[in-house]
Amino acid sequence: MTRNLDWSVDGQRWPNREASRFVDAGGLRWHVQVMGQGPVLLLLHGTGAATHSWRSLAPKLATEHTIIAPDLPGHGFSATPARSDGFSITNVARAVSALLETLDVTPHAIVGHSAGAAIAVRMALDGAVPQSRLIGINAALLPFPGPLGPWAPTLARAFFYNPMALSLFVHRAAQPGAIAALMRSTGSSLDAEGLELYELLFRSRGHLEATVALMAHWDLYALKAALPALTNPLTLIVAGEDRAVPPSSAAEVARLVARARVLTVPRLGHLAHEEDADAISALILESLRDR
Repeated sequence: MTRNLDWSVDGQRWPNREASRFVDAGGLRWHVQVMGQGPVLLLLHGTGAATHSWRSLAPKLATEHTIIAPDLPGHGFSATPARSDGFSITNVARAVSALLETLDVTPHAIVGHSAGAAIAVRMALDGAVPQSRLIGINAALLPFPGPLGPWAPTLARAFFYNPMALSLFVHRAAQPGAIAALMRSTGSSLDAEGLELYELLFRSRGHLEATVALMAHWDLYALKAALPALTNPLTLIVAGEDRAVPPSSAAEVARLVARARVLTVPRLGHLAHEEDADAISALILESLRDR
């Protein structure tokens, strides 16, 4: 039996709960965490995650910045778009831009993990954040590699429209050790709290549906074609053991984007910022101080 997340129940032990608030913007009700003081730093988590992903990193960055971290549409405790195409890169980017407008803030920089980096880049390309620095942690900016790459959205759509497949995934995710194995498959090893939080999320049918919908409605081929037009400074933080986004893809992105640079960290996987918040926060803060 699955259910959607309930803030009154599931939010009781949510990381950095004291920073949480709910905001109506762009036709959605968002769960947003705000903390710290200084220039605004927007944090955008990746597919299948939520604000818990920043539980250790956000407080470290908040020593020098005002942190704004939303749950993406349909993820965590944020509402799901009324239409499935609300999960496209362009529409998610527009939704985040509407949230920033409602909050009346302009980010000095955007940090995006994996798919969150693609949203940040799309916002910049669309002129929503023309002056913002962009920092991608294992950024998913290119189509999936290999022969199945072009078919990945189609396969995700097939999964999305198959209720039995979703139910099976929820059932399997509830088995002992399943989430730990899933995280290890990305090259990352999380602590007990991190695993418990992902288990909570993957028991939520609404969160799982949003995760699959995000993959099903994205066009990374169009994003790749647009990358040469990106003028914002782009820093790519690449974990050497990432098994979800090939570390080599960062070099290709850097060839396409004029103001891009690559920083590599060894021994960490796709969820590098959850594995070693000290190392990743140091790289981010150093990058932001470097003018």
